[in-house]
Amino acid sequence: MGRVSGKVALITGGASGIGLATAKLLAKEDAKVVIGDFNLEGAEQAVKEIKEAGGEAAAIFLDAGKAESIEEAVEFTVSTYSKIDILYNNVGLTNLQKDLDVVNMDLDEWDRLMNVNLKSVLLGSRYAIPHMQKTGGGSIINTTSMAGFASDAIRSAYGASKAGVVSLTGYIATQYGKDRIRCNAVAPGLILTPAAEKNLPPQVLEIFKKYNALPYNGEPDDIAYTVLFLASDESKYITGQTIKVEGGHYIANPSIADFQSFMSQARSNTKE
Repeated sequence: MGRVSGKVALITGGASGIGLATAKLLAKEDAKVVIGDFNLEGAEQAVKEIKEAGGEAAAIFLDAGKAESIEEAVEFTVSTYSKIDILYNNVGLTNLQKDLDVVNMDLDEWDRLMNVNLKSVLLGSRYAIPHMQKTGGGSIINTTSMAGFASDAIRSAYGASKAGVVSLTGYIATQYGKDRIRCNAVAPGLILTPAAEKNLPPQVLEIFKKYNALPYNGEPDDIAYTVLFLASDESKYITGQTIKVEGGHYIANPSIADFQSFMSQARSNTKE
């Protein structure tokens, strides 16, 4: 315990999934945590659970599509705990019904995802950086996605917005490194959040696992521990990087899983 002792963190989208796992872990490691979320009731429940476990936390309503709401969350963090050392820009949206291929996507959905997934990262950083400069530095961590690196048949806007987060992460790191402000990103693959397990059929989860280098899918804590590392002084010489946390899903020739299955069957036939 104590890897982020004395630090203050604002986590956007912290009421569920990856954000919730991260909020609990940072609090367990002695950070004071502010959870900003559109689901205020969920954020308040998370705060209750953190406090029951002996941590310190506060909740605030956050609409990541509105600049004033993001600014309010940053100012609330500073007014509540006197500073902000860690900003985890974690809010992200996707819409499988409207965010389709380039010809057929809903253009209003394109604008919405760029606003929430990309502009919110810009704004959160914009409002937090001046406070970090005053206190001698900080760590900004952004949630991007493997969709920012690997294209898909749909989710064109989501992937483009997440690729933008990767690029913006480097710009922030370059522009504010001399102020001892680090900026890194985490790119999850498939993570078994409650939403993923609810919305994806077991067959789809098995398909993802089949193409992982590791024999299992990721869990929210896998991302949370990566964020903890980037938030702590253990990573003080790392900035401008995107860490891919995806079980090796994207590292191999895409045919490797089928080839391994073929070879396994061939060996089995030979033995027979």
